[in-house]
Amino acid sequence: MDTSAVAWEPNKPLVIEEVEVAPPQANEIRFKVVATAVCHSDLYHLFESMPKDGFPAVLGHEAAGIVESVGPGVTEFQPGDKVIPIFLSQCKECRFCKSPKTNQSLVGAESRFTCKGKKVLQFAGTSTFSEYTVINQIAVAKIDPAAPLEKVCLIGCGICTGYGAAVNTAKVEPGSTCAVFGLGAVGLAAVMGCKAAGAKRIIAVDLNPDKAEKAKVLGATDFVNPKDHNKPIHEVLAGMTNGGVDYSVECVGNVEVMRSAFESCMPAWGVSVIVGWTELNDVAIRPTHLISGRTWKGSLFGGFKSKDGVTKMVKAYLDKKLQLDEFITHNMTLDQVNDAIELMKHSKCIRVVMSDSPQ
Repeated sequence: MDTSAVAWEPNKPLVIEEVEVAPPQANEIRFKVVATAVCHSDLYHLFESMPKDGFPAVLGHEAAGIVESVGPGVTEFQPGDKVIPIFLSQCKECRFCKSPKTNQSLVGAESRFTCKGKKVLQFAGTSTFSEYTVINQIAVAKIDPAAPLEKVCLIGCGICTGYGAAVNTAKVEPGSTCAVFGLGAVGLAAVMGCKAAGAKRIIAVDLNPDKAEKAKVLGATDFVNPKDHNKPIHEVLAGMTNGGVDYSVECVGNVEVMRSAFESCMPAWGVSVIVGWTELNDVAIRPTHLISGRTWKGSLFGGFKSKDGVTKMVKAYLDKKLQLDEFITHNMTLDQVNDAIELMKHSKCIRVVMSDSPQ
């Protein structure tokens, strides 16, 4: 029996339970979760979307661990390997994986969790708020054994999602002007991506003035709080940039912010990328805002082919080309998961990392 934080029902605290995690079956690996962070997607499932068939579940998907055992047919991994699970699989065989036009895959996952005789759903195919988890090998990346797991766990979701949205999806160009809306971990990673791509001006936009300093540490040149202005934020940015930014990245998951980010782009050539996840509302724009030359795009996991991208990003961190430490504001243990969720819910953290031995 292993320890997990179980979400028995929506909008309620998680419960630390003894759960059974089945041995790995064909093409699966079982690994010990050494470090796992709380991402807003976990909160979205618990408090916002609350799908009727989404509970009970073990949440968590931004993690790193060590392989304990492997099932039949697994050749890429062996016990002792350091790994990062990924909510987006890469089988390298389906038509999606073979296409350079997408990073998505057609292959799903099956849960290996049971608790009190009930099947427990595997959130995002990973479920890392647990002592151990079992995942198909196509949704796990092997990483450099020198990587500190309590840091690189962030690469499993937020860092790749934001950084890649700027570098891979927007394809930010050297000398360009960018705006990033929302300065959670994903937005701050997008700021970092814009800087890595060579943007000369990066405007960070958030309602929380406390985020300004961290954004500048990661590469922002300006900070704008919409509450400080008496006109729409896209008009403020247009005034600051002689008509609009070259690229904007939306990292909030709010349809009104998505429209603002889109309208903040230069009408003739601006590119705006939606990163923030929501299925709760429709978004509306004026067709002429597209017809005039703007491009609107979406980005999932930053456009990275998942297994390949994670391995490369871990190497970038070890080569000191990627910042991670700056994102970790709190260290806790799994039994403090509800405290970690409260910090995220009230925007009192960037990332909380839970591990057996918090730093």
